Amino acid sequence: MTNICIINAHPDPAPERFIHALCDAVEDGAREASHGVSRITIGLLDVPMLEKAEDFAAPPPEPILTEREKIKAADHVVIAFPLWLGSMPAKARAFFEQAARAGFFLETGDSSREWPAQLMAGKSAHIFVTMGMPSLVYRFGMDAGALKALERAMLGMSGFKPIHHTIIGGIGEASDEKRQRWLAEARELGRKAN
Repeated sequence: MTNICIINAHPDPAPERFIHALCDAVEDGAREASHGVSRITIGLLDVPMLEKAEDFAAPPPEPILTEREKIKAADHVVIAFPLWLGSMPAKARAFFEQAARAGFFLETGDSSREWPAQLMAGKSAHIFVTMGMPSLVYRFGMDAGALKALERAMLGMSGFKPIHHTIIGGIGEASDEKRQRWLAEARELGRKAN
């Protein structure tokens, strides 16, 4: 059994958002395979913006302090977010900045020459990104910048490995049949927990 933490990083909790259906599909597949599941729904949280560098050394406020324990307890983390203005929505980014406080993802050494300890080593991750534009435009025209930043910086630097992703483009005009295929793929990824 694998413990999975599903992070729904859409800032709008309205149920018609496709990200919510993706997260539900991952959870359904994970439960079918008898994996443990926890969820973080960023759209339902009060997430303050991190404003001063010195605040980064102190633990985050509630509810982030409690919610990030779900990440700590997980073997596999699934993050799903919509692409807004070429990046992750501000509230989602603010959540991860707050969660990272007080050495949660990385433990820095006493010297700037010392490599930080990867506190998430042993965990894997899968990222879903949805967008209105075609996925090929994002992947090649925009170089998948937000996705690469998340994979290489926060997740990769803190020890997550392997890290996989699914880019879903053209979401606004997708047929119901296409959406059902995406949900079936998400359900299967939940079963496999990778």
